[in-house]
Amino acid sequence: MTDVPTLAERDARVIAGVEKLRFFPLEVEAGEGCWLIEPGGRRLLDLSATWTASGLGHGHPALTDAIARAARRPGGAGILSAVHPESVGLAEDLLALVPGSGDRRVYLGHAGSDACDVVLRACRHATGRSRIVAFEHGYHGGVGVAMGVSGVHVDAGAQPDAAAVFASYPDPYRPHTADPATVARSSLAAVEQQLAADDVACVIVEAIQSDGGLVVPPDGFLSELQALCRRYGVLLICDEVKVGLGRTGLLHAFDHEGITPDIVTFGKTLGGGLPLSAAVGPAEILDGPSASALLTTAGNPVCVAAGRAMLRTLVEERIPDTAADRGAQLAALMRTYADSGRPGAAFIGQVRGRGLSIGIDLVTDQTKRTRAADLARKVVYRAWQLGAVVYYVGENVMEVTPPMVISPSEVELAADLLTKAIDDAVDGVVTDEMVAPYSGW
Repeated sequence: MTDVPTLAERDARVIAGVEKLRFFPLEVEAGEGCWLIEPGGRRLLDLSATWTASGLGHGHPALTDAIARAARRPGGAGILSAVHPESVGLAEDLLALVPGSGDRRVYLGHAGSDACDVVLRACRHATGRSRIVAFEHGYHGGVGVAMGVSGVHVDAGAQPDAAAVFASYPDPYRPHTADPATVARSSLAAVEQQLAADDVACVIVEAIQSDGGLVVPPDGFLSELQALCRRYGVLLICDEVKVGLGRTGLLHAFDHEGITPDIVTFGKTLGGGLPLSAAVGPAEILDGPSASALLTTAGNPVCVAAGRAMLRTLVEERIPDTAADRGAQLAALMRTYADSGRPGAAFIGQVRGRGLSIGIDLVTDQTKRTRAADLARKVVYRAWQLGAVVYYVGENVMEVTPPMVISPSEVELAADLLTKAIDDAVDGVVTDEMVAPYSGW
C-alpha cells in the first residue's frame, strides 16, 4: 500500500519556495478566535495573528457576516472600470478615520506591498523628484520600488532602488551612535542632509520598525521628522501596515506622537485576513496619472466589505483600548519573568513595544546585548511544540502580536507558554537538527 503523503510533504511538492518563510512545521486546518487548529485537532494559541493580518482573530462574527453577505451577490470583481457602494464606502470610512486636511483620495489594493509601491511611485511622478529617503532595516513590501526601499530585503541581498537613501533608524537599545540620547538626533541630521539637496520626493517611515526587530523609536522622533519634512517641503509617508489600526493601543501608531503624515498606508489588519490594502493621501499625489496602478480585483466587494466591518468593529468595540490593556498585562508578565531568576531570564535583554506589538529581545549577554539568534530559532520552535505560534524578527527578537481580541486568561497562558519555551530552549530541549529544516529569515 502506498503511503499517503502528509500535508507538509504535499506542500513541499507544489508550493513555490519563493513565498515560504517557515520557522517550524506548522499545519493549520482551521482557526477560531485566538486559536489555530492543526489536522488532528491540536489547538495552538496564536501569538502572531498571521503577522498581524488577523487582527480580530479567526472567524470574528462581524467579519464573517459581512463577507457572506458580499459573496452572495457581489457587485463585480473590482473597481478598475466600475464603482460599487462598498468600495466607495470604505474609502469614505478611511477618510473619516485618518487625520488630514484638504482634498484627499484613497487608493485600494491587495497588500501593504502594493500600497507602498504605488504611493512611492506617485510621489515621484507628482514631484518630479526621484530620490526616496527610507531607513535601514525597514520593511515596506516585497514588490517594485517598495522592495527596493525595504532595508530588510537589502540586508538579505536584494538590489536597492537606484535612487533610495537609507538613514539609521533610531534604536535606543542598540544605539548606532553608542549613546541612546543621541540616536534620534543623529538619524534626523542624516535625513536633513538628504532633504537639503532639494531632490527628494518623499520620506517613508514605520512608527515602530517591525521586521527590523520591533524597534520603538525615542519619543519625539516622528514629530521632529515631520517638522523636517515640512521645512523642506517633502512628503512624509507613514507605513502603518503592520502596527496600525489599533494594535499599539491607539487607532494609529503615529497617534502616539500626535502627527499628521501626508500619506498613510494600510494593509494586514485592514482586511481581517483577506487581501486588502489602502493608502490615504492628497488628491494631487494619488489622482494621477490615470491607470498607472492597475489591479483587476482591487477594491473587490468581498474584501472591502470585510474592511468596512473591521473598521466599524475597531471603533464600536473600542479595540485599541483592549490592545492597550492586554499589551500592558503581557509586557508586565514578561518583565516579571525577566527578573525571576529562572533559566531563561538571563537571556532577556529587553521587553519593549506598545499595546499588543511586543518585542522580546533575546541576548547571549545582557551587558553587551549580543543578539541570541540561535536561541530565538529554538524558542519559537519550542513554543510551537508547547502549543503557541510566535515568530522572531531582526534575528533575535520574538515578535508577540496576538489578535487584539485576546482575553486576560489567554494572555496569562501566552506568558506561561513563552516563558517555558525560553527556559526549555536554554536547557537544550530543542536541538540544532530539529530547527535545521526551517530557515526562518
